[in-house]
Amino acid sequence: MTRRRPALLVSVCAAILLVGACSSGVDIAEPTISTTLPQTASEESSQTPTSQTPTSQKSTSQTPTLPPPYIEGADWVDTEVGPSLQVRPTRNGRDVSGGTAGDEAWGEVLALHPDADRPGMRAQFDCHWTFARLVDPEKTSWNLEPRRPVVSESEMISTRCNPGFPEEK
Repeated sequence: MTRRRPALLVSVCAAILLVGACSSGVDIAEPTISTTLPQTASEESSQTPTSQTPTSQKSTSQTPTLPPPYIEGADWVDTEVGPSLQVRPTRNGRDVSGGTAGDEAWGEVLALHPDADRPGMRAQFDCHWTFARLVDPEKTSWNLEPRRPVVSESEMISTRCNPGFPEEK
């Protein structure tokens, strides 16, 4: 059975890989979470859950910090590696945080170009959304190519969101 690393740790290591400071052989240990269960009924009543949001809640439930639109435009162009959808994020798309913003941004891409819904294209977009915004926040466009192979998340990260062949110039 494969153990999944917490998303934050995967994101941190992936960002490091994208800037070339982390080797693919580095393994990040999972954090240890210690919990103490109540032993008696009185201890249990003193540990009744409150209405506060748990701190371990996944980021996917967080409301985006900036409003859409997140995508300024997207255009199909011919490049040396073949057709490429050049996605241009808005300022809010470059700066937003919150778990649902990436899904909303991909929805904006599909509203502009429904033909972008091809194997591997969403994974390339997600990689750019997660990491290109950190590594090169002012990059003019994120280029998604339908000819790139569908790969694992770790291979997508290790190839800097460009699996199969180098990034076009």
